[in-house]
Amino acid sequence: MFFISNAYAQSNPLEAIGSSSFLGQYGFLILMFVAMYFLMIRPQQKRAKEQKAMMEALAKGNEVVTAGGVLGKVTKIADLYVTLEVSSGAELVVQKNSITMVLPNGTLKSL
Repeated sequence: MFFISNAYAQSNPLEAIGSSSFLGQYGFLILMFVAMYFLMIRPQQKRAKEQKAMMEALAKGNEVVTAGGVLGKVTKIADLYVTLEVSSGAELVVQKNSITMVLPNGTLKSL
């Protein structure tokens, strides 16, 4: 009987954890959420806001680039579609949200 020791039950399991249990358990989770917000969610919201402002400011005569890389000049604007003149007499109808960038005027002539 010399090798067997007595096993005693713990009186209160919360005392063993300590008083900083909330910070210890959820602190890392909260820190990760804050990091994800500033690294992923906030920049995406900012980019979406800039894209929406660009779509609202789009006007006839602007030179734009589409998501497919097509350069053109805006000739007509509808609710969902934009007509682009890609060369003299050749027009394309593209979705408005496929326009990725508005170029400064005169860019197409310099190409």
